[in-house]
Amino acid sequence: MADPLAPVLIARVAAELSLAPAQVQRTLALFDEGATLPFIARYRKEVTGGLDEVQLRDVRERAEYLKELEDRRAAILKSVEEQGKLDDVLKAAILKADTKQVLEDLYLPFKPKRRTRAMIARERGLGPLAEALWSGSVDDAAAMSAAAGYVLAGLDGKESEVPSPEAALQGARDILAEQLSEDAAVRGWVREVTRAKGVVTSQVVAEKRRDDSKFKDYFEYREPLGTIPSHRMLAIRRGEAEGELLWRVEAPVDEITARLTRETVGDRKAVQQLGLVAQDCYKRLLALAIEGELRLELKTRADDEAITIFGRNLEQLLLASPAGEKRVVGLDPGFRTGVKVAVVSQTGALVHTDTLYLHQEDRFAGAIRALVARFEPELIAIGNGTASRETETMTKAALRELDTPRPQVVVVNEAGASVYSASDMARAEFPELDVSLRGAVSIARRLQDPLAELVKIDPKSIGVGQYQHDVNQTRLKQRLDDTVMSCVNRVGVEVNTASAALLGYVAGIGPLLAQSIVSLRDKEGGLKSRDALKAVPRLGAKAFEQAAGFLRVRGGAHPLDASAVHPERYALVERMAADLGAEVRALVGNESLVESIALERYVSGDVGMPTLRDIVSELKKPGRDPRAAFEPPAFRDDITKPSDLATGMVLEGVVTNIVAFGAFVDIGVHQDGLVHVSQLADRYVRDANEVVKVGQRVQVTVQSVDLPRNRIALTMKKEGGAGGAGGKPVRTDAKAGVKPVGKGVVNKAPAFVPQKGAVAPNGMRFK
Repeated sequence: MADPLAPVLIARVAAELSLAPAQVQRTLALFDEGATLPFIARYRKEVTGGLDEVQLRDVRERAEYLKELEDRRAAILKSVEEQGKLDDVLKAAILKADTKQVLEDLYLPFKPKRRTRAMIARERGLGPLAEALWSGSVDDAAAMSAAAGYVLAGLDGKESEVPSPEAALQGARDILAEQLSEDAAVRGWVREVTRAKGVVTSQVVAEKRRDDSKFKDYFEYREPLGTIPSHRMLAIRRGEAEGELLWRVEAPVDEITARLTRETVGDRKAVQQLGLVAQDCYKRLLALAIEGELRLELKTRADDEAITIFGRNLEQLLLASPAGEKRVVGLDPGFRTGVKVAVVSQTGALVHTDTLYLHQEDRFAGAIRALVARFEPELIAIGNGTASRETETMTKAALRELDTPRPQVVVVNEAGASVYSASDMARAEFPELDVSLRGAVSIARRLQDPLAELVKIDPKSIGVGQYQHDVNQTRLKQRLDDTVMSCVNRVGVEVNTASAALLGYVAGIGPLLAQSIVSLRDKEGGLKSRDALKAVPRLGAKAFEQAAGFLRVRGGAHPLDASAVHPERYALVERMAADLGAEVRALVGNESLVESIALERYVSGDVGMPTLRDIVSELKKPGRDPRAAFEPPAFRDDITKPSDLATGMVLEGVVTNIVAFGAFVDIGVHQDGLVHVSQLADRYVRDANEVVKVGQRVQVTVQSVDLPRNRIALTMKKEGGAGGAGGKPVRTDAKAGVKPVGKGVVNKAPAFVPQKGAVAPNGMRFK
């Protein structure tokens, strides 16, 4: 049976997102049929009108919100009707409500609640007195006389419930204050005024005041509610959670009370009594309720921004340039426990492990040279945690003694490697291997293919988020899962070599089917074609449709099995080849031949130019990896720790994390520096993502180094940032020394506050 609300919902989603109703209708139909977001974006462009993944996600999320809104509307109408209080005016207002907040405001007077002062006053018979005050039939003097008629004598020696006219008036005012506080229009404007003019304030808990507190910037802090950015709101909330801060929303009390009094008194006669009602209504009932709502709203807004930032950073990290199928030595640095060594083959198979010690310099150098001679690696990957630069320096020194071609040394972001090492997945993959050595394997493999290795790690542990442990975990997980799935399907997965973890993110697959695929390929010695996937237990026609285009079978039975062309379009490509008088195998990869295809000839009911252009692009470069070419960073050998830095130094670094207030950059000193958003370019930058991406190589200038607080301020401005050197070149060679370009921390805003125990983007753990 068709949903009668569907046309209204579709029309609203379309209007809000500036889309055609037909686009929204078809997109939602695809989702209802079980189609995945990557599949729709890639293979159903004609159906959706070419919507990309962001637009598709917006359609889905907005439709889900509106469905929830309609479900809540129906529940409220039913509840009020069962109470016998649903009149035409209220019903019209409920049907008109366009947000959950407005719905809840309308429902508030009818919502079951605990026993209130107004309820008690009504039980004592004071409702008529309240009505007399509200109707304007009595003034203040008459109100006192009228109240005398409600005084009750005590029974059986007990104190009277209404012992005096003043008590009667208090009860009447309680009734009116509650009525006023539950008026949807009143709550609406009080909320809007507070939202527009309110201020977030935070103070230190007296006994927790410490000069070295990471929350020091917020000890006495004020910022408008409407403009406070997500990272500062999350920092304040964390300070409260850790017992160091108290914060609240400070409303424009005088303005609200004055307006509330004017609207309450109006042309009524009991001016004094109604003035007291207005003051009590706001102070006792509305102020705390509205503050609670806005505190939740601030958290939700901050969560949304933080989740968006995390998802964007994760996407950039997952799509980082892969070194490819090269032999790699992975080194997981350490002083006390030694440097863990793992050698992996071109396909990522573990072939050798060892442990070396930095304090045994000659032995370390000899062992490195022996590894190179024996395994002939093309790359050496070094984790960027503790002892990273020392390991890098000694490794490069050892390689300089070689006459044979030397492998390239690359420092790799190791965030999350320790999490993977202790995971069930790592234990299943390397049951006999010591946990510390598994980290070295992960470091080596993530240089070969960051995406394939990072999918094995909980995204929250990868270190590219902003207060990720403080935000709504359900929504965070959904966004991160969507992000990983998007990245995996954008790149494509080789079905015969991918791990179960990677296969599990392919559209339509999931963890259980991924394991079944691995079991079947192990049993069969590899899958020979995409069509062989149909033999996987429980992989039905729908799952095959969703997944097939994203799974690659290198050297498969069909020439297109290694491409992104979906099997449903094989016949179309075969027709193209036949029309050109060629075999499909001859067409694949032959750009000049592909260019001669007259696409207009192949437009049909379900195949339009978007799909045809995708097919042609894939035929030209089948299975092309969309990720950029691999290019390792180059850190200075003489700069290994924060104390080596000096103001004015120009260094190369790698962006490790992008947050609302700027970008963190690894410059090879075990502590990432911050390029504040105001220092990212010589122009105004609203969003750091306009300028940099995670994993990007950048040139930065050191602005200041705060060793006690372990903070490094950097700039990417060409003239050295605020207080710079007037555009003159900065010499950084040893003989010239360092020319200062400025002093002081440029970031005037309260700084990033790391969570205790969290892993920083550079792999260090905050204490």
